[in-house]
Amino acid sequence: MSEFKSEVRDGMRIDWDVPIAMDDGLVLRADIYRPVAEGRYPAIVSYGPYGKGLAFQDGYKTAWEIMSRENPDAVSGTSNKYQSWEVVDPEKWVPDGYACVRVDSRGAGRSPGHLSHNNARENRDLCQCIEWSAAQPWCSGKVGLNGISYYASSQWRAAALQPPHLAAICVWEGWVDNYRDSNRHGGIICVFRKNWQDMQVKTVQHGVGERGARSRVTGELVCGPETLSDVELVKNREDLWASVLSRPLDGPYYRERSGDLSKVVVPLLSAANWGGQGLHPRGNFEGYMRAASKHKWLEVHGGSHWAPFYTDYGVKLQKRFFDYFLKGIANGWDRQPRVQLQVRHPGEKFVLRNENEWPLARTQWTRFYLDPQDMRLSPTPVAAERSITSGLLTYAG
Repeated sequence: MSEFKSEVRDGMRIDWDVPIAMDDGLVLRADIYRPVAEGRYPAIVSYGPYGKGLAFQDGYKTAWEIMSRENPDAVSGTSNKYQSWEVVDPEKWVPDGYACVRVDSRGAGRSPGHLSHNNARENRDLCQCIEWSAAQPWCSGKVGLNGISYYASSQWRAAALQPPHLAAICVWEGWVDNYRDSNRHGGIICVFRKNWQDMQVKTVQHGVGERGARSRVTGELVCGPETLSDVELVKNREDLWASVLSRPLDGPYYRERSGDLSKVVVPLLSAANWGGQGLHPRGNFEGYMRAASKHKWLEVHGGSHWAPFYTDYGVKLQKRFFDYFLKGIANGWDRQPRVQLQVRHPGEKFVLRNENEWPLARTQWTRFYLDPQDMRLSPTPVAAERSITSGLLTYAG
């Protein structure tokens, strides 16, 4: 008897809560969406803490309403029943011959364990999920990673470990450096991390159980099946904010949670946002510039942090990339400009510009100097030594 439920819904074969055993004995849970027809298909894997069974519409109601209103193509051509925060909509991928594997990360959603983000254990978990997927009878042996934000930043770290069956990554708005990008921008602490854990992670921690949401599709508890006490929940997770506050300087903790770009050799598409969430753009640009891969592309867009990923523009771009590297389709991706920019113009108008490199070769670099007395920037050096009248800072130019 199977350990999980498998059924056909909306033209897809869906395997619910599939167990994936890790090398330390812990069992993660995944939902797998794949074509009904027998065959071997490339897999798109995502691994993260937001609850694979939590509907986008329920967990992020305001974001869903804004996206539906401002980007109607993002929610058209699909029933939207399987939409989940920051991962692909299987109804837009399975018909094109992909299997979509959604894994609840350790300690989140339906997966038990200690909830600690971006560490070495989590990186190994993702790599083992990649190799597990590649070994399944429905998989072609080629695996890609795709997703936004958390599901993007984890790709840099997994790719650096070079799992054998990882064939391509699409890092859609994902930081690289856990210290500079994620927690201390320019050395200044980012309070987003505290709000993020409180609002987006604790609410879907494994064991919230009956106090949390149920899947719109299966009716099962998103964060179950067990319900743990508050004391047990606290014991089962890292206090992320305390970890960050106690480590004001870069060091082993942050480096363990950052991607080693010198070891990222897999084909990659790094998709950045000029605005969006401030913690991601630096990672996408740095990732593109410093990754060791010979096959890498940079795309930069505007708009919200989440919507462009789901639009026709975003899905088409992602599929062209994966069709080429996971399916071997000669679709011209090898002639795709290495840099594709959506340049912002007044009135929130974005105009496509293709370039060959980043930074642009024709960039005219200008050095500016800060005058601490009047807080102005000048193209000429300030006096050798100036002091702020408050006496808080002395600057030697």
